Amino acid sequence: MFKEKLQPFIDRHNEITKLLSSPDIASDISRMTELSKEQSGLNDLVEKAKLYIETADAIEENKELLGDAELGDLAKEELTELEPMLPALESEIKILMLPKDKNDDKNILLELRAGAGGDEAALFVADVFRMYSRYAEQAGWKIEIISSNDGTAGGYKELIAQISGEGVYALLKYEAGIHRVQRVPDTETQGRVHTSAITVAVIPEVDDVEVDLKPNDIKMDVYRSSGCGGQSVNTTDSAVRLTHIPTGIVAAIQDEKSQHKNKAKAMKVLKARVYEAELQKQLDETSSQRKLQVGTGSRSEKIRTYNYPQNRLTDHRIGLTLYALDDIMNNGNLKLVFEPLMAHARTEAIKEAGL
Repeated sequence: MFKEKLQPFIDRHNEITKLLSSPDIASDISRMTELSKEQSGLNDLVEKAKLYIETADAIEENKELLGDAELGDLAKEELTELEPMLPALESEIKILMLPKDKNDDKNILLELRAGAGGDEAALFVADVFRMYSRYAEQAGWKIEIISSNDGTAGGYKELIAQISGEGVYALLKYEAGIHRVQRVPDTETQGRVHTSAITVAVIPEVDDVEVDLKPNDIKMDVYRSSGCGGQSVNTTDSAVRLTHIPTGIVAAIQDEKSQHKNKAKAMKVLKARVYEAELQKQLDETSSQRKLQVGTGSRSEKIRTYNYPQNRLTDHRIGLTLYALDDIMNNGNLKLVFEPLMAHARTEAIKEAGL
């Protein structure tokens, strides 16, 4: 019975309340913070669980009164109001019962790289970055370019940006993978549609506690920046490349004129990439990948096609087709994509959890 699954959450919430009033816990700031956070995460679930149990009990009581000469009509009226509430409450509670992704509240590093398609792919990197930027603006997020490598005909061969705000990773984690574009390039005289692709990586930001990179495990190379930017670009060895020796993961930054600033940015990127690699390894070792993501979250997985001639966006993971590509790309109306993706992810997670 679904009602019986709810009691452990209520019991745990009550247990935490008692613990928080204990003098031993009050003197242990770390433990108190940990318990307060756990209780906060249970508050909504427990509130809905209590309402569900009250409603279920009231339905049972009214069913027993249906044969009563005096109270039967009143009980029938109550049931008409109460019974539709139960399925809606159950759906809400199932979502609240799902395990939380510990990275959902984190800021991210968004990495966009041009793949097959040359110049056209580099131009599409710029278009996709503009799409995410417009969505971020509407969501009240802050977006800042950390590093970029310009394309030969415009756009970017590679772009790394930091996106900060509430629930950034929770929404954007589904964007990791290969994004394919089909359109007629400006340079195409015959009007033929070309197919290009870019890779999107969404990496949760981490702090020193989560990823402790030992100085002896990091190799640092300095070199002169390349690309446009004026005469000062190539006069000093300001560009920095950091290599994490145990994993071979590399981060290179050359955007700043200061070697110190480039090193700080490169270290931030390196830590996030090492963390992401470990996270992917854990996901590969468990059968519960779908609790965290739609699909595998692999950078090599083709997740979406943007077809400009047909004004069509297709997300291949859930079979979603939208004829609103101009609105999504120009206005950042990604809600049209995110809401079905999240609904699908929740459905899969509920199935897997056996709720």
